[in-house]
Amino acid sequence: MPRFRFRLQTLRRIREIHRDEQRGRLATAFEAERILQQQRDALTAEAAEHLENQRRAMREGPIDVNWMLTTQRYQLGLEAQSKVLAEQAVRLAEEVERRRVTLVEADREVRVLDKLEERQRAQHQVAAMRAETKLLDEVASVRWEGGD
Repeated sequence: MPRFRFRLQTLRRIREIHRDEQRGRLATAFEAERILQQQRDALTAEAAEHLENQRRAMREGPIDVNWMLTTQRYQLGLEAQSKVLAEQAVRLAEEVERRRVTLVEADREVRVLDKLEERQRAQHQVAAMRAETKLLDEVASVRWEGGD
């Protein structure tokens, strides 16, 4: 009996490549999320430091009104940046979820073909064992008939 050959091997390979591409896209989105979180953390730290500098200046003595206005404008700028980064984080989280769902689907498509191959391989083995048993039975019957 001929060796087992999975006829959909090429399709499975294409689906594996697609799945791997989706993994890469998801990894890229996770990396973007990590970078965005670093930016948010840095901005939060900068805003906290700036606020502490304002408080320290107020405790130390007379306050320059122009300096105070400038620092308040700077603080508002930091808050605006923080808001923009928060909006980006929401959009990025949605994109990560879309990519995760796409990866799950691509992985499922590969697993379906893997299971199909396993079933076909098992069927092939059963057929090969039957053919071998039939051949051995024929050989035994020829010997039996020849021995009489």
